[in-house]
Amino acid sequence: MSSGKAKFTLLLVDDEPAVIDILEEILSEEGYVIHTAGSGEEALDSMRGRRIDAALLDLHLPGMNGLDLLKEVKKLYPPAQVIILTGAGGVKEAVEAMKNGAVDFLQKPFMREALRARIAQLYQIWQLNEENRNLREEMEFTFGFDRLVGNSRVMLDLKSMITRIGPTDTSVLIQGETGTGKELVAKAIHFHSRRAEEVFIPIDCASISESIMESEVFGHVKGAFTGAGVSSPGLIRSAEQGTVFFDEIGDLSPAVQSKLLRVIQEREVRPVGSVKSYPVDVRIIAATNRDLEEEVVQGRFREDLFYRLNVVTVWVPSLRKHREDIPLLARFFVKFLGTEFSPVKDISKEALMFLENYGWPGNIRELENVFRRALALGKGSEITPEDLPRNITGAKAASGQDAALPEDALASFEVSAIRNALVKSGGNREKAAQILGIGVATLYRKIKRYKIVD
Repeated sequence: MSSGKAKFTLLLVDDEPAVIDILEEILSEEGYVIHTAGSGEEALDSMRGRRIDAALLDLHLPGMNGLDLLKEVKKLYPPAQVIILTGAGGVKEAVEAMKNGAVDFLQKPFMREALRARIAQLYQIWQLNEENRNLREEMEFTFGFDRLVGNSRVMLDLKSMITRIGPTDTSVLIQGETGTGKELVAKAIHFHSRRAEEVFIPIDCASISESIMESEVFGHVKGAFTGAGVSSPGLIRSAEQGTVFFDEIGDLSPAVQSKLLRVIQEREVRPVGSVKSYPVDVRIIAATNRDLEEEVVQGRFREDLFYRLNVVTVWVPSLRKHREDIPLLARFFVKFLGTEFSPVKDISKEALMFLENYGWPGNIRELENVFRRALALGKGSEITPEDLPRNITGAKAASGQDAALPEDALASFEVSAIRNALVKSGGNREKAAQILGIGVATLYRKIKRYKIVD
């Protein structure tokens, strides 16, 4: 028997010890890993902390019957292949079991060779799925981090951490400076989880006002407050079976912190104005640029919520910690942000030198804004030092030029890029949005925010 076959795990459940003995005798010859139980409750205890690849369940069990146990097995291990064992007269129930996820049913007494052959088929299916899963994991490690660019040691360690914690379904706290890409890390964790096909809902705790935060996050019933004309499920319930990402969670008010703690502990949500709670199955990922332990000491963040969130901590490195990735990031942004309207297709060695020597207080977000600006301003086929902001190249500003720009450097990049795109497009905002590589609605919002007159 190969070492791979030894990992195929079978659960045998029957209340007749003689039947269990026969099943073990038949199947142990094949070298499968076998666990046995005499009841549904015992089976569930046996499954804790173990992966089950296939199960043979007796239909008529004391206490929890085979149908109910089947549902629990499929809930805990959706890929598990389940065969129902039934005596004479149980065919109708066995067919019902197949509707609930069983792959087959066998009537007692069964032929040894027939059972051995059927389990061998399940093993072959499992083996094929394992090979596909391993191949998919290899591909995802290579291609599943398309926005987390970098081959430095700290970035490879970060990606390795994501692939390890992604499937665990535990709460995760992501910490790092502003602009390091914490939301990208959260999305990568979601991508590598069993919830990858479900929704990922980000909640920006810093941008939603405290007055509406509770109803936005937890939902509300009709009439719960002035203006609540209809009920709303809220963002957490809308993410059922998916992932909810709380960005800048340190900004949550004490009231919302308390309700979120209850969601994590009880796995249920009570909407504003409701006396009823609703069960919810979501994964919670949170991020912050604050020192939450210090926030706990200062009484601004609940200690119990901190420990609930801090099951696993992921530290996202500042760009200063992996400057060697800047050339890769530069070419990624040229390709990712470039449009058919921009002639820029590369970056010069001189421009790269300035980027590698800069301090990057705004991290990846600042670098991205530099490239948005350069692509909007650039006239040649590659970005040159002249296309970079003066605070990066050290060039002195011309008298009066850029005097009206906001003080914040990142905002100034955006303003310059938008103004130049509007000039290039002749004031056509749709074309300007295409030049910038952003949506028209985003462009309108930024024009309004920066009070840009075109």
